[in-house]
Amino acid sequence: MATRKEMEGDRFRVRPAAPKSRAGPRPERFVSQVLKEVSKACAKASGKLAGRPASTFGRGRVAAGMAGGRLGAHARRVVIKARFVVLRKAGANSVSTHLRYIERDGVTRDGQRGQAYGPETDAADLKAFEERGRGDRHQFRFIVSAEDAVDLDDLRGFTRQLMQRMAVDLETPLDWVAVDHWDTDNPHTHVVLNGRTAGKEDLIIAPDYIARGMRMRASEIATEWLGPRTEIEIRQSLQREVEQQRLTGLDRALMRQAVADTVDLTGRPENRHRQNLLRARLQRLEAMAMAERVDVNRWRLAPDMVRTLTAMGEREEALDTMRRALKGQQRECVLEDASTTPVIGRIAGKGLTDELHDRGYLVVDGIDGRAHYLKLPPGADLLAFPVDGIVEAKTPGGERAVDRTIAAISQDGIYKTANHLDRLRQAAYRDPLATIDVHVRRLEALRRSGIVVRVADGVWRVPSDLAQKGQQHDTQKVTAPVIELRSHLPINQQVRAIGATWLDRQLIGNGDGLAAHGFGARVRDAMRGRQEFLVEQRLAERRGPHVVLSRNLLHTLRERELVAVGKALQDRTGQTYRPLGENGRASGIYRCSIQLVSGRFAVLDDGMGFTLVAWRPAVEVRLGQHVSAVAQGKSVTWHFDRRRDMAI
Repeated sequence: MATRKEMEGDRFRVRPAAPKSRAGPRPERFVSQVLKEVSKACAKASGKLAGRPASTFGRGRVAAGMAGGRLGAHARRVVIKARFVVLRKAGANSVSTHLRYIERDGVTRDGQRGQAYGPETDAADLKAFEERGRGDRHQFRFIVSAEDAVDLDDLRGFTRQLMQRMAVDLETPLDWVAVDHWDTDNPHTHVVLNGRTAGKEDLIIAPDYIARGMRMRASEIATEWLGPRTEIEIRQSLQREVEQQRLTGLDRALMRQAVADTVDLTGRPENRHRQNLLRARLQRLEAMAMAERVDVNRWRLAPDMVRTLTAMGEREEALDTMRRALKGQQRECVLEDASTTPVIGRIAGKGLTDELHDRGYLVVDGIDGRAHYLKLPPGADLLAFPVDGIVEAKTPGGERAVDRTIAAISQDGIYKTANHLDRLRQAAYRDPLATIDVHVRRLEALRRSGIVVRVADGVWRVPSDLAQKGQQHDTQKVTAPVIELRSHLPINQQVRAIGATWLDRQLIGNGDGLAAHGFGARVRDAMRGRQEFLVEQRLAERRGPHVVLSRNLLHTLRERELVAVGKALQDRTGQTYRPLGENGRASGIYRCSIQLVSGRFAVLDDGMGFTLVAWRPAVEVRLGQHVSAVAQGKSVTWHFDRRRDMAI
């Protein structure tokens, strides 16, 4: 007979361990759900109503609680977007780049360049402003947008009065510049505020003041200038929101009123007009599949309503932007193109999708007869893309020629630099060592991702599908399209230009991809004019109905331009122009770059003269340093060392 101890040993005992993390989003805590519902009920962010004391951090915390105390429901509304920029993290050129952005062309009432102003001047010196803030730890950037800014006769005066009240609230004079923008449906002002007080201390502004106090001060001024909003103005404003395909104030009111994502309009007779507007908005949301009717007075809001309406608003804004840029020209508008075909065309317009964070966009009138809306990658310089210039946008992740070469050279899955070098020398390559360096750098990048394995010096084990895995590697690293400027010249200026133009490349490619309408038709007309010019220059020959281009056309045009430009620089500077030799090598101090018809070229000074070499973005950070370059066909390989010119 079994003992009691043996029976207990056979029993199943549950011994729960500590909970393990699971994939996917974590469930929302109950406290977070309660706080979210409190937020929907429109509780204030700080102060006694929030159940906690107001923030005691930074200047303006007292003013934040007092601002707007006398404003009623009919006060004028002002939206303020704020950004706190830590200058050390933002980069050395962050301030100058942002100041150039806000003072760019086409932002005034008459489409001219913006003009920065300050507290006491209508023409602020931005270089002096930047110099005053050079040692600051941080900087503040604001966008002030009054709902009725169109009715403000003096937007500069409005901004100055706002900054004066802020100076009183923050108890220190403020060093700021501003630029008014009239290039959108809602005029607004960009304000840049340096991050130090008059006593040279760090300017720390209370979060409550940035979130609420500043907006209340602006609302006070707008209400003083224009008077309170009338009942008719409020009703008209809300009535316009009923049919809009974006996130509106009515939608936010519905979300605050919702309980468990359900809105109940039963028994609220105190404001019948507003209830009717909310009901009309719910019916509109129901038609857009953003809400579902439960019964006569109740609707259930879609869980992704905010995200969807926000995306719809951004889409409508992008379409309006494209229509303004095209200036009445009829085009099919493309916002998101899933095709892998590159987008090539003329820059019809440009601007900022997020003016606070300097994220730009381009409206491209494509050679395919369609208009494309392209978002620039973060950090891209909007000024590097001139209007009417030619750009090309490629989706990332295409197979690389270097990967295909490595796979072709490999034997039994092993790539050896020695074997590759022998083949290059047999083919009489101009600089085989530089070519090997390019392939080695690619292999090292793939090795760090675990795609290839380095067996020994100059020996790698590579997979049979290297090209495909290399493509996947590049796609994971870069998801945004790669946008490159192909020509800074409009096509009408390329027709009779001396140099290798984008039109010449279209002639060589027989105009592949050109539509018979839109910008494609304009390019076809320009190509015919370019052919006539090349015949005049004896770089093409007419044979019956056809025009035959001369051999090495692009090289000949590029060399003609370089000789002419080199001679002009030689006459101006007194230095000797030294063309690239037979070996295609050049070295010297990188002095500057110049934009030519054939592209952008770096000026290298070797002490005996200067040479013009095709520029690459990687060389720009080497300004004033000794560099060397090897030109091989269409490509240029740059090499850098640590030597510096002591005279720089």
